[in-house]
Amino acid sequence: MKRLTLSLFICVCGIAMAFAASADYNVVPRPQTITLAKSGEYLLDGTKLVVYPAGNADMERNARFLVDYIKEMTQINVSSAVQNKKNVKGNISLSLNQKIANPEGYTITVDKKGVNIAGATAAAVFRGIQTLRKALPIVKGEPSVALPFVNISDAPRFAYRGMHLDCARHFFPLEVVKDYIDMIALHGMNKFHWHLTEDQGWRIEIKKWPKLTTVGAWRSGTVISRNTPIEDGIRHGGFYTQDECREIVKYAADRYITVIPEIDMPGHMLGALAAYPELGCTGGPYEVQRRWGVFADILCAGKEKTFQFVQDVLDEVISIFPSEYIHIGGDESPRSRWKECPLCQKRIQDEGIKAENGQSKEDRLQGYFTKRVEKYLASKGKKIIGWDELLGCDVDQSATIMSWTGAEPGAKGAKLGHDVIMTPNGVMYFDYYQTKQTWNEPLSIGGCSTVEDVYQFEPVAADLTPEQAQHILGVQANLWGEYIAYPSQIQYQVLPRMAALAEVQWMQPQDKNFDEFKARVTRLCDIYRLHHWAVAPHLWRNK
Repeated sequence: MKRLTLSLFICVCGIAMAFAASADYNVVPRPQTITLAKSGEYLLDGTKLVVYPAGNADMERNARFLVDYIKEMTQINVSSAVQNKKNVKGNISLSLNQKIANPEGYTITVDKKGVNIAGATAAAVFRGIQTLRKALPIVKGEPSVALPFVNISDAPRFAYRGMHLDCARHFFPLEVVKDYIDMIALHGMNKFHWHLTEDQGWRIEIKKWPKLTTVGAWRSGTVISRNTPIEDGIRHGGFYTQDECREIVKYAADRYITVIPEIDMPGHMLGALAAYPELGCTGGPYEVQRRWGVFADILCAGKEKTFQFVQDVLDEVISIFPSEYIHIGGDESPRSRWKECPLCQKRIQDEGIKAENGQSKEDRLQGYFTKRVEKYLASKGKKIIGWDELLGCDVDQSATIMSWTGAEPGAKGAKLGHDVIMTPNGVMYFDYYQTKQTWNEPLSIGGCSTVEDVYQFEPVAADLTPEQAQHILGVQANLWGEYIAYPSQIQYQVLPRMAALAEVQWMQPQDKNFDEFKARVTRLCDIYRLHHWAVAPHLWRNK
């Protein structure tokens, strides 16, 4: 009788293992190598532990994340524990491996000894954790999940892998920003470009210039549709306190994401000019804009008070954001006021600025402005990023260029010796429509960039030399907020295009396959739905 009972128990266990929900390692982005064993699987259940190196706070946090992700995906409760030699076998262990060359490179090994996620750094281990997270099935009520024996090795193609969010045109609460950072983490990205100042609102507390938020953070209404004659008359605004910004910095850092703040200058500054009209060429009056577009009034480059303002603002920004980069914008800065301003013309004369190489005196005055700001930031140990208009302003080679008006300026910048981040608007502006059939789409700024367009984008121009190609630091997509007023609209605009971007950022071009990606991103959508994120459906519709 005992033998029969034991036989039945073994049989039942064997059936349970055979039908256990199974992991699938074909995730987004797809790892460089996935080598499955001919047979064998690891059974993940509630008896397992997540083990991490003793005394390492980053790895302990990684372990807690993994525990949470496993529960989120499978409803299985596992525990974390400090690593020791007696407790590693049979569990999920996190470890550091200095032999892995890429600082974000990782390996995942699943065999009879257990599961090991190893990386060159704690950040690399976190990237591996994301891969395991996405490989798990979403199940409920299952006692275990099977992980087929496998060896995975992966590393990103680009060091800079970013997403941008404009919180200046429309203000979003802190929890929405955190949710966006969670999306970035899920997709293996490591940079969050946070656009904080605009003609339509100033969004960061600057204690030395308090009217930036008491006045500059609020507009009296918002234009309806695409700059129609109608406005809603509803006061809109808000700002992030410095403590809230620090909270976002920490939230991102815990996920190994760097927050790069953007304080746009000298243009897109009507939020500041409305608060402090003496910073403009005409003295105002100015107002926080209710409409979208490019406006003639920008910071006056002829006043020393302007540079004192900029330095004061940057001092407080630097105290909040540890990023090596500060984004200073530099785009869409009309110089018509500078041409008419006696102080700006005096600055041009005093500095000996002359029109050269197809650049006007006023163009090169912006170069003077930018160099002066860059020099100040360099004295604080910081580097600048600016939009590609800076290439037409006689800026120093040390300025990093964000190529937005197309891919060509990025290639030009790399040839001139600038570091470059590729974010061309034709493909990488996620505020564009995702389909040409727009009649049933939420209002957007225009244009069209499909998931496949994003996927097929190649950031490194074919005519760059290997040395020049090294200047292409990475790729980013931007979400501008003129027509993005709701959190669900943020999600709809970036998903699933963010998944396509992730494969551009991580994978070598010869390894990409759009048809295979389409199957993998379909599985990834299960996680999107788990988080109740809105997803654009066009990838799965018949053309």
